[in-house]
Amino acid sequence: MSAPASGLLAAPDLSVYLVTDTGQLRGAGHDPVGAVLAAVAGGVSAVQVREKDAATRDFLAYVEALAERLPAHIPLIVNDRVDVFLAARVRAARVSGVHVGQSDLPVTAIRALIGTEAILGLSASTPEELAAAEATGVVDHVGIGPLHSTTTKTDAPAGIGLAETARLVAGTALPAVAIGGITAADLPGLRAAGLVGAAAVSAICAVPDPEGAARELRAAWGQGVSA
Repeated sequence: MSAPASGLLAAPDLSVYLVTDTGQLRGAGHDPVGAVLAAVAGGVSAVQVREKDAATRDFLAYVEALAERLPAHIPLIVNDRVDVFLAARVRAARVSGVHVGQSDLPVTAIRALIGTEAILGLSASTPEELAAAEATGVVDHVGIGPLHSTTTKTDAPAGIGLAETARLVAGTALPAVAIGGITAADLPGLRAAGLVGAAAVSAICAVPDPEGAARELRAAWGQGVSA
């Protein structure tokens, strides 16, 4: 694994990476903060707050509520909204970084905004995107997918499958996390293919027992053998 571009002493543990969806959490009868804490108790190692339809102040309030209650060793990453990350940091919330997509601000500009100590993740799903991400020298890790076709992101392309995911991972020196319709059954194969983690949305947010689901994902990751 390459050293983090952020300059952190150690790369964050992204092995079981929860990406939030408060719509799914509420639909399953959960309190959005309590469910995330339960999932962390079950084995989630990192949390990304992705709230595509939330008002800015609601997004910020959710980030701050999680930052106040998450264990200190759990990275809290903000999806897309660099402004929300910066606002949370100004208000002394413990936020760890941001994750952005190909259509967001250039990562070199984002790195200048968030500083050298924050985590910066980038979605990249083609050899060209991965090469460009690596060439910037400012990206800490990439998100590759979707592994399977998914409805949790309305603009997501069709699933690329494990073989293509593994091929993409083999072509980059950046640590990579898979995302897209992931279930516990996928994790041993993803770890064996060289990924550093798997990002789950529905597998945790849409189920009756987020803690139990996270525990199942953690056990499945443990069954894999690192490439």
